[in-house]
Amino acid sequence: MKKWLYTILSFNIIFYSCSSSKISVGAGKEVNPYHYTITKNASVKNGCVASAHPLASEIGLAILKKGGNAFDAMIATQLALAVVYPAAGNIGGGGFTVARTQDDALIALDYRETAPLKGSRNMYIDSAGNARTDWSQNGHLSAGVPGTVAGLFAEHQYAKLPFKTLIQPAIDLAEKGFVLTSGEAASLNGNKDYFIKYNTKPTAFVKQTAWKEGDTLYQPELAATLKRIRNKGAKGFYEGETANLVVEEMQRGKGMLSLEDLKSYVCRRRKPVEFDYRDYHVVSMPPSSSGGIILGEMLKMIEPYPMSSYGFQTLKSVQLMIEAERRAYADRAAHLGDPDFWDVPQNILLSDAYLKKRMGDFDSTKAGISANIKAGNVHESDQTTHISIIDKDGNMVAVTTTLNNSYGSKTVVGGAGFLLNDEMDDFSIKPGVPNMYGAIGGDANAIQPGKRMLSSMTPTLVLKDNKPFMVVGTPGGTTITTSVFQSIVNIVDFNMDANDAVNKPKFHHQWLPDTVLIERDFNENTAKQLEGMGYKLVKLQAIGRTELIKILPDGTREAAADKRGDDSVSGY
Repeated sequence: MKKWLYTILSFNIIFYSCSSSKISVGAGKEVNPYHYTITKNASVKNGCVASAHPLASEIGLAILKKGGNAFDAMIATQLALAVVYPAAGNIGGGGFTVARTQDDALIALDYRETAPLKGSRNMYIDSAGNARTDWSQNGHLSAGVPGTVAGLFAEHQYAKLPFKTLIQPAIDLAEKGFVLTSGEAASLNGNKDYFIKYNTKPTAFVKQTAWKEGDTLYQPELAATLKRIRNKGAKGFYEGETANLVVEEMQRGKGMLSLEDLKSYVCRRRKPVEFDYRDYHVVSMPPSSSGGIILGEMLKMIEPYPMSSYGFQTLKSVQLMIEAERRAYADRAAHLGDPDFWDVPQNILLSDAYLKKRMGDFDSTKAGISANIKAGNVHESDQTTHISIIDKDGNMVAVTTTLNNSYGSKTVVGGAGFLLNDEMDDFSIKPGVPNMYGAIGGDANAIQPGKRMLSSMTPTLVLKDNKPFMVVGTPGGTTITTSVFQSIVNIVDFNMDANDAVNKPKFHHQWLPDTVLIERDFNENTAKQLEGMGYKLVKLQAIGRTELIKILPDGTREAAADKRGDDSVSGY
């Protein structure tokens, strides 16, 4: 019998309760929602799950051990996150899946939210002509039509286990409760006033006294909604009682979502973005995500340069990457949108000739100026969550989903217990007006009924010699793609292990505003040199929460969960 390797490299054990109540996933596999471990790194030989919450990762692992594949584990993990990570895990939001099956088939699923059928280009502009970001960022009117549940059922066609088996752990977590970490308690307390302001009925997230570490969060209304999905499939969400509850909530709060919006929602299957970077093949998400295209632009813009010899976070390597980021994000603002409504010039944007021209004005001696660097000419027409999974057979799945802002619209559907997104803010609500992440847009991302708003989510796979090499993604708004970009460069060019690739300090530039965001532990000497060249730097506590699995030559899965949150890996 072969002896499998399973090494925990670093961890923090959290004990919250003496309760022995556990959640069963069948076949003798159990997860304890009152006593669990946050594991930041693991090296395993079979399957591995990296997600934003240890309970979700443990449930995904238990599904793998039960005989499920990576798609089974992904669905169970996503559903668990909808319960234990309400700031971003969801059934009231949307997202993207990029996957590769053990038979080498590539999959890209787009279940991004859509504008309501009653939506219009100027719906967030008041009578004085002012853009009302307060309308697009919070409350009932900010919600797009949710796509997550449709995405889950689209994923299930590649799974092995019954959907009822995969959703039951999430039902149990919502019904029986789970204990809060100190960070989760602080997050709920910090958003209490918003929950009161933007809800028409009491929610599970507000109680009379402050939440504290070790408290148990029960969500019976969410459990009932999940049961309807278990019993009736996608119709248990998009039709019947749940849909009626959504519309009633909209009527109480003057929102727009209708029964027709919900019933007509469709998950789109897209052709993945594919390109080569050095000796590696990258597979990422196409529009309505901007992620795959601008990731390809950035990697291919720096490819002619000797990054390995420049070294990690030196002036040469960082400046080059900043200028690639600047140009890619300028293109994002002008050229990218929902391909069902906009002719996206993907082939040109990823062509060698175009990218060489884009870097033609790069000056290694001084900072570029965004006002002087517009989108290229083409003649063809922070709260999100990511999961990375690979199983023993080599199925690779990367999923990024979101509510947009932390807790989305802050509006919980009364009687249904789930938060709605505030994704309408990701449209260009008025040309030149930035969204909450500072992103600028124009006609390509203007609001139209049924249209998907542009996203930055970048679930990504990397292959080496046509074999699995990396599964990676992160939350973080517009910083998502630059974090994935840097994680890939950290491994390919700087030869880092998964842990360092994820946890080394990150930086970000997005064309406008013309500033470079750096994490607090960014190299001080490099920062001073950049400022000397004319760059304006802004320090942040953290950028993103990356989940990454790297496959070593001997087949070992080296997984890392980001130190920036309660993220955790589970594997065997």
